[in-house]
Amino acid sequence: MWFLGSITCFLLSFLNQFFWYRREPLTITSISAQIAVVPLGHLMAKGINDRVFFKGSKWEFTLNPGPFNVKEHVLITIFANSGAGNPYAIHVVSAVKLFYKQKLSFWVALIVIITTQVLGFGWAGIFRRYLVEPAAMWWPQNLVQVSIFRALHDKEERAKNGMTRNQFFLIAFICSFGYYVFPGYLFPMLSSLSWLCLLFPSSVLVQQLGSGLHGLGVGAIGLDWSTISSYLGSPLASPWFATANIAVGYFLIMYAVTPLMYWFNVYKARNFPIFSDGLFKENGQDYNISNIIDPNFHIDLEKYDHEGRIYLSIVLLLTYGFSFACLTATVVHVFLFHGRDLWHLSKSSIQEKKMDVHTKLMRKYKQVPEWWFTIILLINIAATVFVCEHYKNQLQLPWWGVLLACGLAFFFTLPIGVITATTNQTPGLNVITEYIMGYLYPGYPVANMCFKVYGYISMKQGLTFLQDLKLGHYMKIPPRAMFMAQVVGTLISAFAHLGTAWWLMDSVPNICDRALLPQGSPWTCPADHVFYDASVVWGLIGSQRIFGNLGYYSSINWFFLIGAVVPVFVWLLQKAFPNHQWIRLISVPVVLAGIIKIPPATAVNYNSWIIIAFISGFVVYRYYKIWWSCHNYVLSGALDAGLAFMGVLLYLCLGQEHVSLQWWGSHTDTCPLASCPTVKGNVVDGCPILSRFSAGHVEKAMFPST
Repeated sequence: MWFLGSITCFLLSFLNQFFWYRREPLTITSISAQIAVVPLGHLMAKGINDRVFFKGSKWEFTLNPGPFNVKEHVLITIFANSGAGNPYAIHVVSAVKLFYKQKLSFWVALIVIITTQVLGFGWAGIFRRYLVEPAAMWWPQNLVQVSIFRALHDKEERAKNGMTRNQFFLIAFICSFGYYVFPGYLFPMLSSLSWLCLLFPSSVLVQQLGSGLHGLGVGAIGLDWSTISSYLGSPLASPWFATANIAVGYFLIMYAVTPLMYWFNVYKARNFPIFSDGLFKENGQDYNISNIIDPNFHIDLEKYDHEGRIYLSIVLLLTYGFSFACLTATVVHVFLFHGRDLWHLSKSSIQEKKMDVHTKLMRKYKQVPEWWFTIILLINIAATVFVCEHYKNQLQLPWWGVLLACGLAFFFTLPIGVITATTNQTPGLNVITEYIMGYLYPGYPVANMCFKVYGYISMKQGLTFLQDLKLGHYMKIPPRAMFMAQVVGTLISAFAHLGTAWWLMDSVPNICDRALLPQGSPWTCPADHVFYDASVVWGLIGSQRIFGNLGYYSSINWFFLIGAVVPVFVWLLQKAFPNHQWIRLISVPVVLAGIIKIPPATAVNYNSWIIIAFISGFVVYRYYKIWWSCHNYVLSGALDAGLAFMGVLLYLCLGQEHVSLQWWGSHTDTCPLASCPTVKGNVVDGCPILSRFSAGHVEKAMFPST
């Protein structure tokens, strides 16, 4: 367990961080490792000497105590889970070093990453009685892994097609491994096929509608598993009701709200691209952030007044708006739909009355004392305060900011945990943390980023630990063994993620700089661009100057009220029509949580994800349920693993040597006009000068691109 667990944790950390900087980042789940370690575990059990050391003493032990068993396997998967999620604090490192071009030492970065990750242990210990022990908190993603554990360790019968699950995994892995040569190297256009752009190469309007990367993505699809699973996770693991909620939110916002606001020129939307994560001047030109920063890494207000206010694309603005709505919707939804259950659970936890059957069985084990989690929480908070004060010139975050961030994480862990444990979707705190710190401490971008990391990611990491605890709950793993696996896995993951990121930043020329990268380069860092833009909007300039009473976008604050009201309407609708079961499946936080991943997620990501999720969760599940139960989750892990190994192989063999192909299929963006403004008279490099806007067609020659 210790050997295979450490190896899988390191490998998943390396692979996930490696892919995170790429145009279509891939998150490789622990399912891949869960399946891959089975033959290795059996091989070690057969091959390692079973000699007993210090026989007869109290230190007696052996390196091979018996056959490879399911509980060892679960603990290895817990290790792998620690490496499967990217530490959000890496974005702080990328933003400071690559975008702001400021100094940040490796050890300061490492301390920030470790403290943000470990802080989640405290929240997990406090809320485990609410989010682990109740049967209603079922954590859908865990059921994927539980079914695979049973398939791999129970006596396996051959399916009707004559294949076992392991044989199916091997075949699917080889197919995924071989196929990724095409979208990964030979034919990159497969990552985003925009048919409308190919049919109408000179129409701005049609390209805005059809572009899967910079537009609304009508008809755009991706024939690449990294495109499908990069932002929303594997569509094969999504419950159908959650998929339906996400699809409704996506179609409503992307194909109703966004085009209406754009073509009615709300907030001068037509001065800018319809879909962009960039920051603009009023004339549509990119905003040069370096012009408004003083030598002390603080905003220069005189230069900012001279440069003018910052403008956002309509899609990015709506993302912020619906993030506001998602926050209030989460609190109200949990209060209305789960408040009574949580209240009864609070009373029963004190009175020790009725317990879930899994909880009763787990009580036979020696429990992890509450004070273990409390001590870790208090020590970590104290260490974080010390680090932020001692390295204030690099991190900028004051001591009170750390305490406020911890307070926000504590308040929201329970309501957001309920949503995650029942729908497999996690509403984020990233925008509200930026919003609050932007009001309280404007002008300091690194402080804003660190506050977001400590307030948001400590909560998210706590949910990861809680999910692992629930997995151990299902599989009856001793809690103290779980605790040790989580602690060690988290430390290994922190070193591996930061080491990989530091290596890529030093070895890939101009990584994340889209202006200097060669045509078709995959190292475009979409998530880091969004993170950097957010640090400018909320941290450098400040919430008050953009979303406050005097800000240009102040009316976006009404989304807080919208998010609070809509769950009440759904709740009343459910009470009025109790026989309509479909109403019970409406989850407003899931509707909103799915769409706020745009950007960096794009329309082609959502289109492809929804199609595959519909085929798997509805069609195959309903009409081919036996096949689905045998192979659905195994297929997901095989696709992840095959793509990951081929992606790294292509980079090491071809990318490092700068071997590339240049032909028609090498261009991933076939809609260059989708990024153009549509207001008459705006002059933007690479875009047509429109004398009139008639169906978006080019009326004059293209303005020469620089």
